Amino acid sequence: MRSLPCLALILSLAAPLGAQAASCGNTSAGFEAWKQDFDKQARKAGVKKKGRQALASAQYANRTIAADRNQKSFKYTLDKFMRIRGADTIVAQGRKRKARNPNFYAALERQYGVPSGVLLAIHGMETGFGNFMGDSQVVSAIVTLAYDCRRSEFFIPHAIGALKLVDQGAITPATLGAKHGELGHTQFLPGNAMTYGVDATGDGRVDFYNLTDALASTANFLRQKGWKPGKGYQPGEPNFAVIKQWNAATVYQQSIAIMGARIDG
Repeated sequence: MRSLPCLALILSLAAPLGAQAASCGNTSAGFEAWKQDFDKQARKAGVKKKGRQALASAQYANRTIAADRNQKSFKYTLDKFMRIRGADTIVAQGRKRKARNPNFYAALERQYGVPSGVLLAIHGMETGFGNFMGDSQVVSAIVTLAYDCRRSEFFIPHAIGALKLVDQGAITPATLGAKHGELGHTQFLPGNAMTYGVDATGDGRVDFYNLTDALASTANFLRQKGWKPGKGYQPGEPNFAVIKQWNAATVYQQSIAIMGARIDG
């Protein structure tokens, strides 16, 4: 398996994105002017022609802004969150998928040390096992969030990542993902896709809409974030802290731990 040669992407972006950062905004009014300024930063960060063209054509994503202002998961109790997200169905489907292709999941665990239950729980939680991978244009969504003042600093490296993915041919300006610009089977943010993406099929490209690449990349992300093979991942155990790196919502983290154990149990 080959990993994309951009492991230090986020760190490498720090210098060019510092003092000359374009001014953020809270409405669409300044978006086009911001894109022109951001184009200079993108060019300094190594974004090439196709990526810069994608930036120029990016549209202000109103649905993304609405979703970012209306996140409810952080407020739910664990029981309510798991009920709303269909935990029982995810566990049942996860067990069936593991049983249908045990060698695939066993190979991932041998290479990365991440149990199949965790990967299947994430896959089920994120996209219903690939049944719905989003209906928002990834580039427009992530560029909009980079412009928006609410969390601009966090999303700027991911916007650069998305533009570089366009340069590489991994995505296009029309590629669809989640409302926050996450892409593929397990909803990678573009900067993380650049850093942790794995070409598990050996076809010379990382395709997050291909199940094999997506799950290998997910396992690689967790391993690189500190996953300790053979150690537990329930709250209080060593690998639970790594699950926190995947999603910031406590109820999400707890749900993955619970569903993962049930799938593997």
